[in-house]
Amino acid sequence: MLLKDKDCIVFAGDSITDMGAARPFGVGPGEPLGQGYPRVFDNMLNAFHPEIRVRTVNAGISGNTSRDLRARFETDVIANEPDVVAIMIGVNDVWRHFDHPANRDHVSLQEYEENMRVIIERSLQKGARILLMTPYIMEDNEQDRMRRMMDDYSAVVRKLAGEYNTMFLDVQQLWVDYIHAGRYSMFLSSDRIHPSAIGATLLARAILHTLDITLDN
Repeated sequence: MLLKDKDCIVFAGDSITDMGAARPFGVGPGEPLGQGYPRVFDNMLNAFHPEIRVRTVNAGISGNTSRDLRARFETDVIANEPDVVAIMIGVNDVWRHFDHPANRDHVSLQEYEENMRVIIERSLQKGARILLMTPYIMEDNEQDRMRRMMDDYSAVVRKLAGEYNTMFLDVQQLWVDYIHAGRYSMFLSSDRIHPSAIGATLLARAILHTLDITLDN
C-alpha cells in the first residue's frame, strides 16, 4: 500500500476531477470533494481501510489546461504539502483545438510536455510521490480525430512517467477495455469526457489498484 496513516493525496486536474468540489480546493469527506472520482476514491478508502486516515484533496478546476494547472500548482497543490500527487490534465488542451478551432493560443504538444515537466519536477522537489494519468476520450475508434490527438498527448504522459519513474495509469485503456467488454460508452459518460457514476467508480478503483490498495478487507 502506497498510502499510510496521515498521508495527504492531492488530485490535480480539470472538470473531470473538479465535479463540483469546494473552493479553493475540496477536502473530504463527502460534498467538499465533489461528485466525481476523488469522492469515490475517498469513500472506498475509508470504507475498506478504516485503519488509515488519509487527507484527500480535490484540486481540480473546470476548464483548466496544463497551462492553467502549471500557473496555480504552487498555491493549489504544493501548499497542501502532499505525500502523493495524482495528476490528470490534458483533455482541455486537446478539446480546445476542436471546440474553439479559431483560437490562437492552443496548448501545443510541445508546450504540454513542458508544462508537465514543470509540474512533475516541482512535485519531486517537495518529496511527493506522483501518479500520472493519461488524458482521454471515451472512444474506442482509434481513427476518431480527437482520439488520435488525445493519444499523442497521452504518449507524452507515458514517456514522462517512464523518464521520471512515476506511477502511471492509462485511463484511455481503462475505458477501451470497458467498452470492449460489451458496454456502450454512454454507460461511462454522456459526452465522452465527464465520467458518470459508473465511470467515476471504475476510475477510483483503478487508482486504488495503482496505489497498491486492495479492496478485499
